[in-house]
Amino acid sequence: MPPTDASADTTSAPGPGRGGGPDVEDTLDLRLPDRFMALRPDGAAGRTGADDAAPAAAAAHGDAGLLDHVADWGTTPTPAGGLHLVPVHPDRDLPLITRWMNDPAVAAFWDLAGDASVTERHLRAQLTGDGRSVPCLGLLDGTPMSYWEIYRADLDPLARHYPARPHDTGIHLLIGGVTDRGRGLGATLLRAVADLVLDRRPCCARVVAEPDLRNTPSVAAFLGAGFRYSAEVDLPGKRAALMVRDRSLRHLL
Repeated sequence: MPPTDASADTTSAPGPGRGGGPDVEDTLDLRLPDRFMALRPDGAAGRTGADDAAPAAAAAHGDAGLLDHVADWGTTPTPAGGLHLVPVHPDRDLPLITRWMNDPAVAAFWDLAGDASVTERHLRAQLTGDGRSVPCLGLLDGTPMSYWEIYRADLDPLARHYPARPHDTGIHLLIGGVTDRGRGLGATLLRAVADLVLDRRPCCARVVAEPDLRNTPSVAAFLGAGFRYSAEVDLPGKRAALMVRDRSLRHLL
């Protein structure tokens, strides 16, 4: 269950049990059955530990099928410009993401403030996993301005807390720059990425998110992006609003 959010425009659709939980380990603690692992291109069924790190990192960068090749989704148009989700490379992106995580408005919900090692652990837990969660930078007209996590909600601990369906896809969003917040950009980007997920993942019928109920600007951003409020759910470290964008309603909301 990835992070929680930090304002309509520091939006995050929940984090690592965010709001005070352990780190991303909770996000990635469900082991895929061997029949799923056997589908991986590297044939790494049953492999664990250091031997699995390299192929798993490749999986998180779009070489495996759990999220239909996020790295290849390309640029999607938005009223604010072209948005491109680029999978994170820690050696390149860690300083920027660490700076964003240390913004007090962000830290209050993502719970990842601290030195670079805190953010790095969070990123590498996903990048060395099985590909069910892909951390990305959001480039708007080529400029990095947001951090995203695209994840399989049906394979996440979140699925223990709501009636998950196969291929439900979750999103978390953090808008990094203060100047990009508070002007409706969060709703614009959330709508664009939710539609991108539905376009690129034909098996996915719903995009879900679980912002902290205390973060009313974030909840409002999801509503403005065409998500519907589904339920309140108790998650580790927070009470969340379960937000759902349905494929069947995407042209009505």
